[in-house]
Amino acid sequence: MERMERTKTASEGGSEGPEEAAGAEGTYGRQRTRAAPRAAAGAVPGRAMTSFSPADEERRRGVRRMKLTATGLLLFVAVVYVLAKWAGEQGAGAWTGYVAAAAEAGMVGALADWFAVTALFRHPLGLPIPHTAIIPTKKDQLGVSLGEFVGENFLSQDVVRQRLRAVGIGSRLGTWLAEPEHADRVTAELSAALRGALTVLRDSDVQAVVGEAITRRADAQEIAPGIGKMLEKVVVDGGHKRVVDLVCVRAHDWLVAHEEEVMGAVQGGAPGWTPKFVDKKVGERVYKELLRFVTEMRDAPSHPARGALDRFLTDFASDLQSDTDTRARVERLKTEVLGRGEVQDLIASAWTAVRSMIVSAAEDERSELRLRVRASLLSLGSRMAVDSKLQNKVDGWVEGAAVYVVTTYQGEITSLITDTVAGWDAEHTTKKIEAHIGRDLQFIRINGTVVGSLAGLLIYVVSRAVGV
Repeated sequence: MERMERTKTASEGGSEGPEEAAGAEGTYGRQRTRAAPRAAAGAVPGRAMTSFSPADEERRRGVRRMKLTATGLLLFVAVVYVLAKWAGEQGAGAWTGYVAAAAEAGMVGALADWFAVTALFRHPLGLPIPHTAIIPTKKDQLGVSLGEFVGENFLSQDVVRQRLRAVGIGSRLGTWLAEPEHADRVTAELSAALRGALTVLRDSDVQAVVGEAITRRADAQEIAPGIGKMLEKVVVDGGHKRVVDLVCVRAHDWLVAHEEEVMGAVQGGAPGWTPKFVDKKVGERVYKELLRFVTEMRDAPSHPARGALDRFLTDFASDLQSDTDTRARVERLKTEVLGRGEVQDLIASAWTAVRSMIVSAAEDERSELRLRVRASLLSLGSRMAVDSKLQNKVDGWVEGAAVYVVTTYQGEITSLITDTVAGWDAEHTTKKIEAHIGRDLQFIRINGTVVGSLAGLLIYVVSRAVGV
């Protein structure tokens, strides 16, 4: 296909004038030979310069039309020159000298500009004249120069800060976010991103990570002192009294509802040689005393049992913080509890529950999560739109992030340009560049013909005037 393309191009350009390099095939062949080691060395494969789009083809047709026009103008002045010289020899008059001088200078200008334009893309007439075929032979150097130019003039710290400061990102972002439809859009995008992230994550992996993190954290940190401090504060603040009240109420109600079971348990524990009526009397007595004790403890906040419980909890809180044996027992209990499969399953299932809750909230447009995010975005946008301090802070964050990126990765960014240009095929690169700028370059040839003719005519007139 490449050979057919070259053949087609050569056949189409047969009438395009002197710049249709007779040695173009040899030139490109030598260029491809020189580029082969670079490609073999691992240059970035060219993607943008290996084919022509319909727009490129249209540009190439425009270039060919302009080449025909410029070449036709060159042939026209050449014919005019020949006719003027012939007419002068035939004695047609002095005017033939002026026309011949203008036509001769026009030919010189056209040929000089043809050489200059052609030398950009190929060797004129296939001759290896030095400093010609600049684009195919200097492609890699042009890429390096382009990368250095971009790095020095676009990726410098001062340029980035100045440009971002002129944009006023904080003010614009605040004004944009203050619009309800924009806040809705951002909320929807954030929800979609959150759902996507949670969908990609595998539950088993997250559960394993969460379980391992919790277990490692619990193993690494002793919990007894923390529990002791918390219990001590609860006792000092009287927070445990409600729990005691609840236990006493539930114990009283349970005793009232299970009178027979309690007395039966007492009688069942009596010796076998005691009479039954004695066992019954003892059971009734024990039940009544137990019920009385619980009732008094429930109704009397200053009951001695409550004070004893307070002292027990206080001592236990102190032991949790300072007693070595108590702290060791708590650590052993912690290890046993965390090692149980039920606890690990509970930790793992927590992620599933949290994930389902978050996904459901993200999908529901009226969920509390999305409503709060939307309200926060609107509030943030309204503040940023009028608060200059917040705007400056946001601008500073953006500038700092951008400067960090361009200063840290400037080499990588510029190397992307140089490596990409180095990976382009020289022939396709030349053709594509010529398709983009070749039409304008042909105007140089036309202007050279016209300006050369005028200059030649002026010189001839001045020389005749001085001679006279």
